[in-house]
Amino acid sequence: MKQAVHFGAGNIGRGFIGLLLSQSDYHVTFLDVNDTVIQALKARQEYTVELVGESVESIQVTNVTGINSRSETERAIEALNQADLITTAVGPSILPLIAKTLVPTIEFRVKNQMETPLNIIACENTIGGSYQLKTALVELLSEDAKTYLETWVGFPNAAVDRIVPNQTNEDPLLVKVEPFYEWVIDTKGLKGSLDIVGVHFTERLEAFIERKLFTVNTGHAVVAYAAYRKQYTTIPESMKDPQVEALVLGALSETSAYLVQQYGFDAQAQKNYMLKTVQRFKNPYLVDEVVRVGRGVLRKLSANDRFVKPLKECDRVGLSVDFLIEAIANALHYDSKDDTEAVRLQEMIKEKGLKETLAEITGLSIDSSLISKIAQQY
Repeated sequence: MKQAVHFGAGNIGRGFIGLLLSQSDYHVTFLDVNDTVIQALKARQEYTVELVGESVESIQVTNVTGINSRSETERAIEALNQADLITTAVGPSILPLIAKTLVPTIEFRVKNQMETPLNIIACENTIGGSYQLKTALVELLSEDAKTYLETWVGFPNAAVDRIVPNQTNEDPLLVKVEPFYEWVIDTKGLKGSLDIVGVHFTERLEAFIERKLFTVNTGHAVVAYAAYRKQYTTIPESMKDPQVEALVLGALSETSAYLVQQYGFDAQAQKNYMLKTVQRFKNPYLVDEVVRVGRGVLRKLSANDRFVKPLKECDRVGLSVDFLIEAIANALHYDSKDDTEAVRLQEMIKEKGLKETLAEITGLSIDSSLISKIAQQY
């Protein structure tokens, strides 16, 4: 049986990536520091994923185990050394730490002259996650390992999409997810071949990454910040508000116009994708919290993320940005005391003023018409 090691035994790791790898005849070893989850994986070597909609489908995931990457370092290295595939779902900021963990494995493969392909895939909500991981890793390797890496180790970038809300279940391994998912992998970064159930392979990944980022992620954030201002607590609850739904439909119509023009997506197909996305937000059986979706507001307002990049691109080619402007203004009011980025955002606005804060966070010129429009809407 093929061996996969997955960094991150959280809900996305178990409910999405681990599920598909298990269904593709991989034995999956999860690396994580959550000892409750890891011990349960070791003891049971299986868990349940529930697809939650109008009906519930239970899927048993087998051929899995866990290793505590903090307290069982040697076991983790041994598993990585034997892996045919390595994946992550840990958050983009953790990738440099993953790179350090991978150094002994690459050096081991060099020393033992392992001439078999290894692919390492970062399944994160970021553009070029696998490339980010490779860049961090290369800096830490010996010259021989750098040469080996270029020949035998692939870092195909990927786009992933499945809504998995925060949840507390009596069974620590049970995870509830929406039925919809999409995992797209860039064939250009592959070494050898991969066969994973449900994965779409493409040579134009950037188009799919931006389609997902500027439809699903933009839309989710638009809802969250509008909902927060209206004091809703969950995404499905807020989607019952006609004003919230109108705002998300308006913003996604603007991003869709850019995606169709930039990448040649069929206009009707993109509209259908947009409408399907909005329906996913309404799923009453997956109660996603507004503060979970809204967290990390500084990152979400950064230059190449879900708000500002489509804003700039739409504006550059003369497309409407009115709804995106309103959505960004809502985000600037986000002041959740439990979110360090939200607290920092409000401190910046108080210390520097709105326009200077916007310029610093977004990379837009402080004199730009876009910043003026956002400030006026704010």
